[in-house]
Amino acid sequence: MELTGAEIVVKCLQAEESSTSSAIPAARSCSFTTSCFKQDKVKHVLVRHEQGATHAADGYSRSSDRVGVALVTSGPGVTNAVTGIATAYMDSIPMVIITGQVPTHAIGLDAFRSATRWVSRGPA
Repeated sequence: MELTGAEIVVKCLQAEESSTSSAIPAARSCSFTTSCFKQDKVKHVLVRHEQGATHAADGYSRSSDRVGVALVTSGPGVTNAVTGIATAYMDSIPMVIITGQVPTHAIGLDAFRSATRWVSRGPA
């Protein structure tokens, strides 16, 4: 059986007995979101902002015996997550942060949201 990278990540979360993932679906992370909805061991919670996802993961880690997981998109999604990451880091709270990324050939071409934007602008 051949697995996608997203399916492998979900299986790893299952193996680690992570029961919750906070996320915002985006172009670069849709395969992860889809893989989460195809199984029932890791609950997928949709939040409205990346900072909320990291604070949710932080709170989950603090209130349970498991590690909180947050999924954010590349570019501004990662920068929005910094406050939640810093909060957990300063209090030594474990979290896993997963971020999407554009294809390697699109890195550096202002294509942080989707490959279609890169294609429409063309190479730099």
